[in-house]
Amino acid sequence: MTALLEIDGLTKRFGGVTAVNDCSFAVPERSITALVGPNGSGKTTAFNLITGYARADAGTVRFGGANVRRPDPVRLSRSGLTRTFQQARIFPDLTLVENMVAAVQQPWRATFARRVRRSERERALQLLEEFGIARLACEQAGNLSYGQKKLLEFAAVLMGEPRLVLLDEPTAGVNPILVGQIEERIRELNARGLTFLVVEHNMNLVMRLCDPVVVLAQGTKLSEGRPDDVRNDPRVLDAYLGG
Repeated sequence: MTALLEIDGLTKRFGGVTAVNDCSFAVPERSITALVGPNGSGKTTAFNLITGYARADAGTVRFGGANVRRPDPVRLSRSGLTRTFQQARIFPDLTLVENMVAAVQQPWRATFARRVRRSERERALQLLEEFGIARLACEQAGNLSYGQKKLLEFAAVLMGEPRLVLLDEPTAGVNPILVGQIEERIRELNARGLTFLVVEHNMNLVMRLCDPVVVLAQGTKLSEGRPDDVRNDPRVLDAYLGG
């Protein structure tokens, strides 16, 4: 299977701490790939390096077969790579529709200019309907529950019709019903051809949803493979359980 995203030798140091250490892995096209590991293993830092929210000290990123020499969030989004965050990043004073449109405009302009083109509004409403929150389209996003904000951010990153979505803890802190809704959306979107890289602590969800699974420990790749193989890897058990 062709790799859509390739990470080679990615390294990031913060002072004397190496958060990501010579990390290499690939995300096959049309896969739902998991990136898991104990707390502090470097998962979110790796996401930040891939998407340009932090600058790597070493290593390369390739997306769609092309080197990403200086990862930049806006340019990557335009080329088809988007992401969510552990804490949903939304504009609380804008409506849900305006938040959706802001995802495909320059964010600093969107906070001041609330012009929404008809085509953008139709696309936004379609996605909000798929995520079950279209009834709230004209509500201010700040009034949403924590889980609804997660759904809004997930829907918003789809506005530009990306090829790859990086989901950072998509089900953290949400109730089981919303976990099921998020899982269903991921499955449906993947069936349409969308590729995912998912950081997730809910290992039951990871094991039934993701393949392959990449395990990080102390900033480097410890194991990679099918869910059952990773789950039974003694190195993985040791990293999670401490022997």
